[in-house]
Amino acid sequence: MASESSTPPAEGASEVVTRFAPSPTGFLHIGGARTALFNWLYARHHGGRTLLRIEDTDRKRSTQEAIDAIIEGLDWMGLDYDAPPIFQSDRAERHAEVAWQLLAAGHAYKCFATPEELEAMREEQRAQKKPLRYDGRWRDRDPAEAPEGAPFVIRIKTPLDGEVTIHDRVQGAVTVRNEELDDYVILRADGTPTYMLAVVVDDHDMGVTHVIRGDDHLNNAFRQLPVIRAMNEIEGSWPDPVYAHIPLIHGSDGAKLSKRHGALGVEAYRDEFGILPEALFNYLLRLGWGHGDREEITREEAIALFDLDGVGKSPSRFDMKKLESLNGHYLREADDARLAALVAARIGEGADEALLTRAMPVLKVRAKNLGEVVEGAGFLFAKRPLAMTEKAAQLLKGDAPVILRKIHDVLAAQNDWTSEALEATTKALAEELGLGLGKLAQPMRAGLTGTTTSPGIFDVLVLLGRDEALARLDAQAA
Repeated sequence: MASESSTPPAEGASEVVTRFAPSPTGFLHIGGARTALFNWLYARHHGGRTLLRIEDTDRKRSTQEAIDAIIEGLDWMGLDYDAPPIFQSDRAERHAEVAWQLLAAGHAYKCFATPEELEAMREEQRAQKKPLRYDGRWRDRDPAEAPEGAPFVIRIKTPLDGEVTIHDRVQGAVTVRNEELDDYVILRADGTPTYMLAVVVDDHDMGVTHVIRGDDHLNNAFRQLPVIRAMNEIEGSWPDPVYAHIPLIHGSDGAKLSKRHGALGVEAYRDEFGILPEALFNYLLRLGWGHGDREEITREEAIALFDLDGVGKSPSRFDMKKLESLNGHYLREADDARLAALVAARIGEGADEALLTRAMPVLKVRAKNLGEVVEGAGFLFAKRPLAMTEKAAQLLKGDAPVILRKIHDVLAAQNDWTSEALEATTKALAEELGLGLGKLAQPMRAGLTGTTTSPGIFDVLVLLGRDEALARLDAQAA
């Protein structure tokens, strides 16, 4: 057989349709989220549609909890879809219908090999150090040779010689010899379809034009093409899709991404790490795709700029520090009332959203995640007597109580409770005492917040309000 090439439709020849097809055997992990993002962006960039398919054919491992988490994670990232999700398990009859069509047209055949026979075949291949492949023993045999009523599977007939080249939009031209493929099962003995068949049928029926997925699926493309091309011979209008296989994400050390690197569900970045959705969106966009030296790219800019030409061939490295740095940028850019609501939800009972909104301009300045904002806001809702960190307690020893009494008294006489006026009064006291401002600010911070880190001390005074601030100082003064 001569060399064959995949011949995808020309760009713009038809409406672009992409799909994200997760298996609900776990939550939406970081690699899946990036694949979903790239599919969404490509469709939006080209004015096409993007669809969601839940590949739940593994009924034992698929869970409703995982389905809910995947859909919730996509929604949190702002990835909307142009139709309700399709569940692969609902389409088993359609998948089987195609298998029988292929059989009737001579593109597939019944295989009656027993599990014992197949295991013996594999043992022989192992002994001869050959690749483990089905040997085609029923490809040209008459089904009448099988015992009456014997169970069988349906296998696709793959080409026996020649080669196929896929012109992948990320990987470039990739060629595989057909002899490396085997006649794999498309319909099991119980009548249920295999993954390889279901994916091809669903992509066709959903009108998918571009298959954008991880490069761990690249070999699957060569196995799926025989089904696509056989159905195209039978029915027509089964074109090869445009393939784009994205390199996987590695850890910061270059090893395969694992939980210790950050291979967690999207909900962990939201709930445990306090990452904003726009920060994760931006970070995943830049993880394997680039546009010059741009780091911070808005959602609207991403849609305008994204194309497959910018996706690199090499695995990208996940870096939590970079994600948090980017998140810090988006925290500073975020609406204060929105952040206050997020922080209040984390604090729980007793949180004052109005106070948090007023405090947010100084709370978010140095924070890298919502957890740090919550930590920074702790002094606002602390009850007297304040719990002290070990370092704060040290700052309140020695002559600190005497200094705090002087500070308390001068501030109690202060009528203008603004940060500017409070700073001027405190500086004047420091000069009068012959001390640097830091010698006053350090015990003040400890006495007002119970910690050694907080927003600017004069912002703290204003946010606490006159009565509460003076009461806290009084509690620590001599």
